[in-house]
Order: sequence, then C-alpha cells, then structure tokens
Amino acid sequence: MEFRMNSTQRTSARWAITGALVGALWVLMPLSMGEGNAWANDEAQMILKRADEVRFPREAFEVKVTIRTSVDGRSEVRLYKVLSRGNSASLVMVTEPASERGQILLMRERDLWLYLPNVSQPVRLSMAQRLTGQVANGDIARANFAGDYVAELLGSEQLDGHAVHKLVLRAVDRGVTYQKVLYWVRQDNFWPSKAEFYTASGRLLKSCTYEEFKTLGSQVRPTRLVMRDALKADEVSVMVYEDLKLRDLPEKVFTKDYLKRLQ
Repeated sequence: MEFRMNSTQRTSARWAITGALVGALWVLMPLSMGEGNAWANDEAQMILKRADEVRFPREAFEVKVTIRTSVDGRSEVRLYKVLSRGNSASLVMVTEPASERGQILLMRERDLWLYLPNVSQPVRLSMAQRLTGQVANGDIARANFAGDYVAELLGSEQLDGHAVHKLVLRAVDRGVTYQKVLYWVRQDNFWPSKAEFYTASGRLLKSCTYEEFKTLGSQVRPTRLVMRDALKADEVSVMVYEDLKLRDLPEKVFTKDYLKRLQ
C-alpha cells in the first residue's frame, strides 16, 4: 500500500531533515576545526624544529661565546666556553674575566646550578635569571626552543625583504626561560630572523635579532645575536658564537665529580 503524506506531514519531515543536518554540522564543525588547528600547530612545531637545527647542531657540540654588553656608553666583555647536548645537558664555563674563571653553570634538563671554585655546595639558579646584561642563563645554557615551547603559526609577514613565518611560542611549564615568545622565521630556508620575549603577564622584556649568518660547524648559522632591552634602548648585549665543534660528550661530563677537574 502506498503511503502519501499530506502538506503538514511533508513540512514536518522537511524540518526534521533540516534539523538533523544542522545537528550533524554542529557535531562535525568542532572536529574539523580542531583538526585544522592541530595541523597548523604541527606545521608550526616543524618550523620551530627546523629553525633550531639552523641555530645549533642536533649532535653534542662545543662552542665559544663572547658577550659584549653596552649600558650608558660603558662596555663589558665576557667570554664563555659551552659544552652542550641539546636541551638535556650543558656546561657553561667562564673564561673571562679572569676574576670569575672557574665558575661553571651546569644544566640538566630544566635544573640549573652554579658551581664556584672552593665552594662545596652549588647554588641553584633559574633559567630566567640574568647571566650578564640582557642575556639570561637559559639563553646560553639551553640550545633550542622546540623542547620548551608549544608553537602556533600566526601567519606570514615581510621582514627585511624576506617572507617569514610568524610564530607564537608558549612555555610548556614555568621552568623555562620565558613564558611567551614571538618568533619570526624565514620561509625559504628556516633561518631565524627575530624574537620577542615576554613575561607571563604579557609584558615585553627584550627583543633579539639573528645576524651574520656564516658557516659554523659545517652549516650556515647565525653567529651574532643582538639583544635589546624593551624599555632602555641603550642597554644592548651582543652574543657572538665562534669555533663550533662537534664533540663526543658522555653523560659523565655533566656531573659534579667531572666539574672538579675543570675548576
């Protein structure tokens, strides 16, 4: 027997179908939007890792770092030797000034200690604490961003004549050096161009430009980082990297017993 709907029944059926479609869309939209954001964040994390590989090798390495700080027309120079195993461990040894020679920063994961000559107990420090000038402990002790931050791609811009990705980096926890970073990375070669560092409240602390790209450790890298205070334009610290070498650095190098040989 053939069933025929009257006009009222047909109208009700159309509304039911429409309601079902709308409901399905509301269910699917968050999923599709979430997948889109996840894809964008995956791309941002990939960009961040590629920029990290430009800045430093994946392998363990040794590098010399000179930091020149200018404040009110006065200049101060400090020299360091850094042994690093990425974000897992590093040693930062003061070589100049002579009065501070023998002081060593030891980083293991996100724990940081200062070892002083003739002092038995190390001093616990934070990554965000200043080492010298505009340079924080974490700026020299930790080799990459990808292990400390979750990246989100904000879009594309033009910077110094190059197309760049603009990323926002949010700290994975409070133990990292900065709680938020805006980061500009060139699209053609993943060279880092610029960074801005913020507090948890959103206050800009300082900016950094990556300059003088040269072959260092068999790859072109930024060899000069210029850090400027956000409030005091005349307070500038310049970090210069040179003589980078890949090294075999076993676990024992990053222990208190081994540090005794270096002091």
